[in-house]
Order: sequence, then C-alpha cells, then structure tokens
Amino acid sequence: KCIVGTGLECQVALDSGVPTIAEHQGKIIYTDTEKIILSGNRDTLSIPLVIYQRSNKNTCMHQKPQVARGKCIKKGQILADGAATVGGELALGKNVLVAYMPWEGYNSEDAVL
Repeated sequence: KCIVGTGLECQVALDSGVPTIAEHQGKIIYTDTEKIILSGNRDTLSIPLVIYQRSNKNTCMHQKPQVARGKCIKKGQILADGAATVGGELALGKNVLVAYMPWEGYNSEDAVL
C-alpha cells in the first residue's frame, strides 16, 4: 500500500473493475488460482478468476485470490486483486525514500541533486 495518497485509491480501484468483489456474504469453501467458491445463505457461487489473459491494450490481466479457505466474508469485501491493486486499493509505482539536503553549494533554492 502507498505511504502517501490522495484518498481516492480505493474508489479508483473499484471503478476500474480489476478487483473481484463479493456480491453477498458467506463462507469461502474453496480457493485456488483459477476460481473461488463462495457458499451463501441458500446457494453456492463459483467465481472464476482472470488468469494471464490479453487485454485490448495488449497487456496481461491476472487476478490473485486474497481470501483463504474457511474464512467468512461480508458483502462488498475484496476476493481477488489485479495487477495494479493491493488490498483493493490502487497501487502504482514504488515507495521511494527521498533525502533533501544541501550538497557543497551546488544546489540552490529548490534544486535537487
């Protein structure tokens, strides 16, 4: 997850359609890289995951399950993440440690070396 964010990372990820979201509450009966089986009040739902499929932009789409077998989940909970999401939030780039300091007089005002 990002250290500094705008607060919209979760909403952007949900609007993109990349993560898989639970449609109703229930218990996870089975999970692997291809599907998640969710048992609800009256029915059992098999949720297929996207596995290394080509997108329209010639990129690779892949989903990773984020829930374990036997876990109870609520409606709206994240079941699987995509390539650009972690925990249901948008995760682009890297967290970088930056130091800002003067260096022998070569940087002035707002210059960064």
